[in-house]
Amino acid sequence: MINIGVIGPNDSVKKIKTVAKRFKDIEIVPFIYRQIEETEQILKQKKYKIDFWLFSGPVPYEYAVKKKLISPHKGFYVRLHGSSFFGTLLEANLKLGKVIKTISLDTIGEKELDEIKDSYAIRTIKIYRMPSKRYLSVPDIVQFHETLFKEKKIEVALTCISSVYEALKKRNVPVFRVNQSEYSISSALKYLRERAYAKYYERKQFAIFGIKVNDDDQLKRPINSFHYMRKEVELYRFLIDFVEKINGTLLSAGKGLFYIYTTKGDLELFQVNHSFAQFITDMENVSDLSVKIGIGYGNTVLEAKDHLLLALNIADEDKQAAVVVIDEMKNLTKYRSNDEHLQYQLRNPFDKWGDKLERVSFSRNILAKIESLTHYYQITEVTSKVLSNWLNITERYARRILKELEEIGLAEKIGEESSGRGRPKIIYKLHLQ
Repeated sequence: MINIGVIGPNDSVKKIKTVAKRFKDIEIVPFIYRQIEETEQILKQKKYKIDFWLFSGPVPYEYAVKKKLISPHKGFYVRLHGSSFFGTLLEANLKLGKVIKTISLDTIGEKELDEIKDSYAIRTIKIYRMPSKRYLSVPDIVQFHETLFKEKKIEVALTCISSVYEALKKRNVPVFRVNQSEYSISSALKYLRERAYAKYYERKQFAIFGIKVNDDDQLKRPINSFHYMRKEVELYRFLIDFVEKINGTLLSAGKGLFYIYTTKGDLELFQVNHSFAQFITDMENVSDLSVKIGIGYGNTVLEAKDHLLLALNIADEDKQAAVVVIDEMKNLTKYRSNDEHLQYQLRNPFDKWGDKLERVSFSRNILAKIESLTHYYQITEVTSKVLSNWLNITERYARRILKELEEIGLAEKIGEESSGRGRPKIIYKLHLQ
């Protein structure tokens, strides 16, 4: 079940709850306010488990994002479509008994108006829109409408915000409320449901957490040093406790390198209440060893391992980076020792090979897979037999791939391997890094 917190005035929340009944996998948790500023208090509650937040309109959503109460991807709002605007405009014409030619309008964006701009009814109306996309307080919006009315620039104000509607009525400004259509509410709920399922599958992705004792500590290690071995034992004990918290599996790869296999969801859950900086500090205090951490995410174990090894290499090169994370989209995040972090996209893996791949008969994905497998097996010298086993292809096709790689400078012949029968197999060294 997907828990969606709905924030808005009573009538909007009620309407959203009614539409949401059509979705059997969505549970609505209603939060009603009288003033938009109450959104802050609502979002600071930790009482409910909410997967996503749905706001009744753009103003409370922008307020929440501006105040950093939620991140933009954690929420959404019900968009107001041109059909809602048309319905309210028709209501205003009928109630006032005249054809309205000048109006003021808030929170309906240019995109929504563009959908109906060719309509004759719109072309004959002068519309004064709110001048900014940023969040404006209710008093600012009320003043915008009231000023235009007092200057006789408009006949009617159209607003999407209940508190603005009530305030303008008290000031005797002719005002009508634009409400969300069932279609726009349904679209918003479908969007959040898709996001929820995407997040669910993302959390099931593979994650490999790598811990590497810094080379300086490794070099200082005397042969058969019981003192150093005790440090590694303490580190191992610390990691066992950590593994239990993230439902992982711990593997010692030797030479001060440890791998922890888990899922992205379990690791993200751990991060909610723990900082990387404190985690490393605790680990180093317990073991008296300095460490670097790399994390690789992927849709397969192989992809996650590939990203982990790359992350550890980058962590080794960057002395300031305590933790390096590479996700399935090759987004790279570096965490400093004070938990500050920077994020950027790694270069497309095919860019480094440039136009060379235009001259080969096999796909770029095959080459990417070969590179990934060389990382996984820590092997750069292969024969056609090895390559055919890796890719599950015929040895003849593997020979062709290696020959073409040699022609474009990504492989070179370094020797031959005799199996006792037939012709010896050529050994190639791959240059894919």
